[in-house]
Amino acid sequence: MIKTDLSRRRFVGASAGVVGALALTTVGEAAAAPAADPAWSAGRSRNGWQVLRTATSFRIEGSDSTVRLADGDAATVLLHVARRFNYEIDSLRSGDVRGWTDNRKVKADYESNHLSGTAIAIRPLAYPAGSKGNLYPHELIVVRDILAELDGVVAWGGDFTTPKESHFEIAVKPGHPRLKGVARKIRGWEAGPGNEGAGAIDAFAPKRRSAARAFQRRAA
Repeated sequence: MIKTDLSRRRFVGASAGVVGALALTTVGEAAAAPAADPAWSAGRSRNGWQVLRTATSFRIEGSDSTVRLADGDAATVLLHVARRFNYEIDSLRSGDVRGWTDNRKVKADYESNHLSGTAIAIRPLAYPAGSKGNLYPHELIVVRDILAELDGVVAWGGDFTTPKESHFEIAVKPGHPRLKGVARKIRGWEAGPGNEGAGAIDAFAPKRRSAARAFQRRAA
C-alpha cells in the first residue's frame, strides 16, 4: 500500500509538472507572437498627400501589369518608373506592382503613401521591408539613373533607414514645381517620336552614369 500511494503521488506530481510546463510553453508562445502592424489614422500619407477612398487603374506600358494611382502628375511619374523597370530591369507580369490600397496597416510610415496613391511597390514579396542588397549591380545602376532623371521627385525605399527595395514614392508635396516640371518632361517624351523616355534610355552611358553618381552624392 505504501508503494502504491507513493507511486500515485509521483504520478500526480509528474502530471502536474507536465501541465505546468505546457502552460508555461503556451504563455511563452503567446508572449512571442509578433505584434500586429500599426494602422495609419491620419488623413494624409507621410509625404503630405490626401488619403484616397479609391484610385484609378493604369496599364503599365509594355506589360500585362496594372496599378492604381492618384490621377495627374503623380501617376505620370510613377508609371514612368514602372515602365523603366519593365524595359531595363525585368519584364513585369500581372500582379507585380502594387499601388493604391485602402488597407491602413503599415509596417513602416512610408508605406502610408500607398493610401494616397503616391507610391508603388514593384515585386514587394521579392524585395520586402527590412531586406537590402537584393538588386544586381546592373539593376542598381538603372535605379540610380531613374532617381537622378526624376530630380529627387521620387524617393527609393532602398535608401531608407528601414529599407524596402521594391518601394518608390513621390517625395514632394502636391503641386510642387519640380513635380510639375518632371511630369511635363515625361509627357513630352510620351508625345514625341519615341527616341526619348522609357524604352529609349541607356542608363550605362558615361554621361548618365556620371550624373547619377553626382545626384546620389548630393542626396546622401
